[in-house]
This record gives sequence, C-alpha cells and structure tokens, in this order.
Amino acid sequence: AAAGGRAVAPGVVEAAPAEGRQGKGRDPLTDDELKRAEKIALSRQLFRSSESVDGDRGPQPLGVDLAEPEADEAGKPDAPRRADVTFYDYRDDTLVTRTVDLGTGKVVATGSQHGVQPPLSRAEKAEAAALLIADPLGSGLKADYKDATGKALTSPDQLQLSGAVYRAAPGAQPAVLDKCGEHRCVRLFPKIKNGPWVDARQLVIDLSARKAARLDR
Repeated sequence: AAAGGRAVAPGVVEAAPAEGRQGKGRDPLTDDELKRAEKIALSRQLFRSSESVDGDRGPQPLGVDLAEPEADEAGKPDAPRRADVTFYDYRDDTLVTRTVDLGTGKVVATGSQHGVQPPLSRAEKAEAAALLIADPLGSGLKADYKDATGKALTSPDQLQLSGAVYRAAPGAQPAVLDKCGEHRCVRLFPKIKNGPWVDARQLVIDLSARKAARLDR
C-alpha cells in the first residue's frame, strides 16, 4: 500500500509526492527527500522499459545520495539541493543514474553505464539467496542450516545476509561466470539467525542470468 494506506494498482507510477520535510545546504537527505527523489526519478518510461532483480517491471532501486554541488555553487548556503538516484536495469544490465533537483522537483540529468557494479541492495542479496536455495548447489547451505536449527531452509528470511559483487577474472572461474562484471553477480556470506556463519564463498550467483555456479578454487 502507498503512503496513507491507499493501494496502488500494479504497474502504475504515482505522481511525485508532496515536498515534506526538507534539509538545508549539505545536510543529509531527509526521509521525505529520499522518498520524493526516488518517485520523481522513476519516470513512466523508465518504469515501463526496465526490469528488477526478480523480473518484475521497473528497475531495481539501489540508492539515493546527496549530489555534489557544481563548482560555482560550492560554499553557497542557497545552492540547489540535488539527489543522485541510482537504479539497476536487469533487462540490459545498465546502471541508471538520475539527478533530481529537490527544489524544482525535476530530473536535471540522466546517465547510464554498463559494467559498473555498485554495492548490492538488500533485495538483491535476498534474491541471490532465493536462487541459491532453489539450486542444487545450495544443498550444502540447506544441510548446514538443518544441522544448526533442526529446520528446513526454504526462504532468505531465515538468514542474515551479507554479500559482495563478484567480478570475473581471466581463468579464475568457470565459463558460466565469465560475464560477471558485465552481469551483476553476487558472492553471499550467509549467517544463520542466532547461529553461525555458513561458508558459501565458493558459490557465485549471477543475478542477470539467474544461475549459480561453483568457483574452481
């Protein structure tokens, strides 16, 4: 449900929300500014043409950061506050950055890059864990979980998840992982809640191809 409890139909992009609480100067972005910037950045066209980590319509949100001021704005207390909003489009493995002017409520710059892999979002780590749990290569993880808890591992929600982007290096991985870096790939460091860490360092999940593979070494 959207703010205020109003349900939003699937596939509908809402209008940009009201301004809410605003920061000043180089203050960190407020919660209201974070939400507003992401809403403004997600245009109808971007939403319709892109894909998230789990295959749904719309790009995968990665983060919202206070944009650096222009050279002639440095030190000016009334300089415009802008936010850099980043998304990952799994449809074609593109990192999309849109800069939003929080004063005018408009997108003032858009950039796209291939082969750039910023840190993983919580949703991406959860999707990587779900893919691993469903894959035969996840059998060791499930066995360790059963040994530690006496219960079956069926959902990422049962784990505390850390993870890092994996990039392919010549000869360092099986061919199925050679596109990691162009593709968005994850090395997971799962921890059983209230229990031990599970060593899954040899396993890599390619979120773009939705496949898991074991490193040779």
